[in-house]
Amino acid sequence: MNFLTTEQQLWLDTVNRVMESEVTREYVRQCDIDRVYPYEAYEKVARMGWLRLLIPENQGGDGGTIFDYALMCEGLARYGFDFATAFMVSTFTAMNIVKFGSPAQREKYLQPFMAGEIRFSISISEPSAGSDAANTRTRAQEDGDDWVINGQKLWCSGAGADNAILAMLVRTDKDARKHHGLSVILVPNTTAGVDIRRLPTLARRATGTNEIFLDGARLARANMLGEPGEGWKIITDHLELERIAVSAAYVGNAQQAVTDALKYAHDRIQFETAIYEFQVIRHMLADMQTSVDAARLLVYRAAEMATLGLPCSKEVSMAKLFASETLQTVTRNGMQIMGGHSMLPEADMERYFREGMQSTIGGGTSQIQRTIIARAMRI
Repeated sequence: MNFLTTEQQLWLDTVNRVMESEVTREYVRQCDIDRVYPYEAYEKVARMGWLRLLIPENQGGDGGTIFDYALMCEGLARYGFDFATAFMVSTFTAMNIVKFGSPAQREKYLQPFMAGEIRFSISISEPSAGSDAANTRTRAQEDGDDWVINGQKLWCSGAGADNAILAMLVRTDKDARKHHGLSVILVPNTTAGVDIRRLPTLARRATGTNEIFLDGARLARANMLGEPGEGWKIITDHLELERIAVSAAYVGNAQQAVTDALKYAHDRIQFETAIYEFQVIRHMLADMQTSVDAARLLVYRAAEMATLGLPCSKEVSMAKLFASETLQTVTRNGMQIMGGHSMLPEADMERYFREGMQSTIGGGTSQIQRTIIARAMRI
């Protein structure tokens, strides 16, 4: 049974076809090996108009649904979650500007974003504020018509890419209660006083994740997104769309891991027979595909509820939890099925595995997702 409409299936098939024939797994692999941002592919996707998908029609976009966006993320992550990150982070951060930006901000940023001329990054975490995001200590103080920012941010994906604008969570009122003194300021990554350092992480090698030091970075008052003190509202609104996107991408990458492992099991001959003929391998693959299908259905449910405007924080967290842990499990099993060959970059499985290890941490840990789900289960 296919739960997608004809149009939705055609859209997913189109993204998969572009990934296979125009972007290619070899390109994604090389970006990972070289730790190079996928600029060429980013420009290609922008030319195809895919960055316009979620932007409302009255703001120059296509006015697509969150479900359409989830399908795009699923397809873009086919050969690696990290590759899809370049597009996801930029898009779901652009939606912050759609929802909370002033008319001037929308006019300034949205058209260049859709054209691929600028990109966005979200900057929430700090050394002392990971899962406890409201423990933000980076300080923005008013100075005349400007905000002056001092502090340190961490784990900022895509922040070092060319022409990136960072939607940065900062504390603007040190005397307010924990969740009430926060704001979001748009910080171009070329701003004086902003020092961005790429981290040599296990995963996220192409898009890159960064630590940022801010020493007297000065931004005009017009760079404030929303009103001072609205930062927590903006960020929590952002997280729902982010988690739907990443969950869909986990599913896309997990499906390719199963497909690659299955092909290898049919091709690999040991003891005069394909290893697929051994029950232990077949059962591993059966469990892997079952988990991916279950994760996909959870993601589609969350995406559909969000598209319809229904409350879905529990369902989104379920999708994020299960899809991330599925990616981690199927890639680990894929490594086992492919044996020593899996350790080589050209097999791709080791890249999928590294990104699977990151998936249960980034975007909200599995433990945080379980907490959200349990909270919603209270009688």
